[in-house]
Amino acid sequence: MAWIKRNLFFVIGGVIALGLLGAAGYYIYTSWDKNTKSSDSLREVVDNLKTLVDQKPSPGNGNVDNIKIAQEQDHVVKQWVASAAAYFQPIPSIPAAGSVSVANFSGALQNTLKQLHTEADAAGITLPAKYDFSFASEKDRLTFASAGLEPLAAQLGEVKSICELLFAARINTLDGIQRVRMSDDDQGANASQSDYIEERPITNDLAIITPYVITFRCFTPELSGVIGGFAKAPNNFIIKTINVQPAGAAGAAPMAGGPGGPVFNGEIMAGMPGMPRPPGEGMPPSMQQPPPGTPGRGGAQPILKEQLLRVTAEVELVKLVPKN
Repeated sequence: MAWIKRNLFFVIGGVIALGLLGAAGYYIYTSWDKNTKSSDSLREVVDNLKTLVDQKPSPGNGNVDNIKIAQEQDHVVKQWVASAAAYFQPIPSIPAAGSVSVANFSGALQNTLKQLHTEADAAGITLPAKYDFSFASEKDRLTFASAGLEPLAAQLGEVKSICELLFAARINTLDGIQRVRMSDDDQGANASQSDYIEERPITNDLAIITPYVITFRCFTPELSGVIGGFAKAPNNFIIKTINVQPAGAAGAAPMAGGPGGPVFNGEIMAGMPGMPRPPGEGMPPSMQQPPPGTPGRGGAQPILKEQLLRVTAEVELVKLVPKN
């Protein structure tokens, strides 16, 4: 104790020094821990930056800002999608979507079928006897599966639009239109297999693609009108496949060769391949030259005769997925 009293200031200074050393050690420890964490975070950021730079495409550098370029391109794409929406106008359901009930769908179906018959008669278009435009199973029903009412109403509107495009082109005969099964009512005993195709609509993030198959008879100008009508429609119809053959043919492709030779204007040009023919032999009468000395008729002579065609087309309707 005497030594402490004699060296009191030294002892006090030593205690203070030890306290300061402890505080300094604690500070160094906590700072080291923070530095380690900061170093780890920095290393993670650097690694992420290297990963991004190594990607193709990369975010860019001081001279090229790929992120900004991508944002500008995204804006351009969105503008294009907005402008293209004008060609994807929805076809109104019959009755209007959201208000479909058993009573008003039954009445709307009867009225729509009657209207289509009236329009066909006005355009001079022949329909199958008592044709129901693929709704034979639903025409006389008094009750409907509730889950199928909205899809049926949408299909009724789409079938009406397709038929009116055909009527506007003045086809000669509508043989039939086929649609996909969308309701339990399409499976009933009254369901005619000729009204349906065994396909399903295709849905992705952007659109719903619904197929239809139409069969009709017409001449080439009317066929051109049908194709042009689908192309100009505000609803996006895509003709996926089309099969054209003479209306009188049974399963034969147009201009195909038969056992006796190639088909020309519906008439078979007989003769063996490679063998010479007498002039005009096997050709349609309209193309044969008259014998010498035979007086010709006045005016232009017909070269090709137009013939009735039977057309089967698979048409897809593209409908944009409603935005939430």
